[in-house]
Amino acid sequence: MARVELFSGPERRRRWTEEQKREVVAAAFAPDAIVAEVARRADVRPGQIYRWRQELRSGGAGFAAVVVTAEADCGPGIASRSGEAIEIQFSGVACLRIPPSTPPELAAAVVQALVRR
Repeated sequence: MARVELFSGPERRRRWTEEQKREVVAAAFAPDAIVAEVARRADVRPGQIYRWRQELRSGGAGFAAVVVTAEADCGPGIASRSGEAIEIQFSGVACLRIPPSTPPELAAAVVQALVRR
């Protein structure tokens, strides 16, 4: 039996929270999952799930607060102060502080760029 949802009022589209989108995307790309079946259960098109996955991936990309400073208070090598940031000293010339909210891929790219200098 088909299910019919009636939307009343000026808004005729369903609103999905970020958490709901994450749950559907996670279910669709779990091992042995079939995107079309997950889409059918969630009452969306498979293309919508792929679009949400792309949006969720690009949501983490962008800029993060990374500070490069010439201060001498950065200890030798790699040091962490009470979990607030990771500090890396580059040959006594510069000190890089990476906040814990920074995506690992972005932090690695910044460190590699500074090492090449």
